[in-house]
Amino acid sequence: MYNIEKEYNMPSVFLVSDTHFGHMGVCKFTRNDGVTKLRPWDSPEEMDEAMVKSWNERVKPTDKVYHLGDVVINRKSLKILSRLNGDKVLIRGNHDIFRDDEYRMYFRELRAYHVMNGMILSHIPLHSDSMGRFGVNIHGHLHANRVKKARGVDAKTGEVLYSDKIDPRYHCVCVEQTPDFAPILFEDVIKNIEAEGGSVGFKNGNGPTM
Repeated sequence: MYNIEKEYNMPSVFLVSDTHFGHMGVCKFTRNDGVTKLRPWDSPEEMDEAMVKSWNERVKPTDKVYHLGDVVINRKSLKILSRLNGDKVLIRGNHDIFRDDEYRMYFRELRAYHVMNGMILSHIPLHSDSMGRFGVNIHGHLHANRVKKARGVDAKTGEVLYSDKIDPRYHCVCVEQTPDFAPILFEDVIKNIEAEGGSVGFKNGNGPTM
């Protein structure tokens, strides 16, 4: 088991993704059954207030938060970020389309990805061929879904076929998959990865930390 406190010395680091503040559409999203709602709220205003409360109940102003993208959907919702505790870093997602300076009012740093001791943090899951030396890809984008293991290729179409088993190289921190739709402690993410059979660290046991 990876010794998080000794290796990282960062007990107050949090991860989160796909908050979608201000998004009416996400309040209507359903799970694969087409019936069960992904989020329990009927309006973005109700959702935003509940998620701000959950965020600040967990995150202190001095804690570090890596947000893995799709933070808000509309420009007017950016102001809600001023209410969120933490020293925040944004790893931009496909919906983070506003000017850099608009995000820098609320985030200390903007990145396309972040490498943390053998794991790569991104918004969209990396293609398996791009994993390289990274043992795990922590990501967002999928909301309630998980990356599944490939089981082969269709001989006629060339399409990759997937099994029902979770690929332990990938771990999603979308709010639909974290407790109370809030940021999750980094050390808890590591525990979850290891419980699913993931291998934390570079594949060859070394490499730079960025």
